[in-house]
Amino acid sequence: MPLLKIPIVFMFFAIVAPAGFAQAKPAAKTGAPTASQAMQGKTCAQILKMTSTEWVAQFKGKDATADTGVRAFAAYGKCYDARTNRLAASLASAGRGPLMGARGNFQDFEKALDNFTAAAFAALDPPASAETTAGAALYAKQFRYKFYRSYETKTFHQEPTPEDIEALGLAKNHFGELLSKVPEDQMRGVHAAFGQIFERSPLAEDWRLEIYRYAIYILEPPSARPFAPPPF
Repeated sequence: MPLLKIPIVFMFFAIVAPAGFAQAKPAAKTGAPTASQAMQGKTCAQILKMTSTEWVAQFKGKDATADTGVRAFAAYGKCYDARTNRLAASLASAGRGPLMGARGNFQDFEKALDNFTAAAFAALDPPASAETTAGAALYAKQFRYKFYRSYETKTFHQEPTPEDIEALGLAKNHFGELLSKVPEDQMRGVHAAFGQIFERSPLAEDWRLEIYRYAIYILEPPSARPFAPPPF
């Protein structure tokens, strides 16, 4: 009997192995990097020492492909989320985190921001690139970090400086200019969705400048010089 098992085993591998290898080849062609590959061997601490602009530029290098910027934003965002998650967990364990009502306010804010983002991207002609969409997803993460950071520093409201007021005025004007270029049948929906951000959550008042700059990032054409530097 042992002598009969050997040919059967070899026949099994002769039949199954080629099929398994053939199935593995297409996966290799996708080029999808692992998390460690996407971070280019760097730790999150090293990545977050760079601005997102610096990281994307370094990530792209000289051999950028169509999806390189998307993967760069995603890698940075993963590290940014990890830091926010650690902060949230630390505050919760110390009993210093936001209560249910405050968390509900922030969820309302996030939902309103998501609604505006969807309406704004739907109104763009030509459509936003995958890299711009990935960039917006990254820059939206600033608000969750700010939310928990305010509980860490116990700074829930700060009066704007004269510089902040001037910057906000410029941002409002530029947002209005970009909004006026949106097709009329979609402009009202975009404007209404933007207003809902401030109406649905009191948190938005303290982030007014950042919200306008975020909206401008989405609406400004890719050929234009960026109105403001990325938030981080």
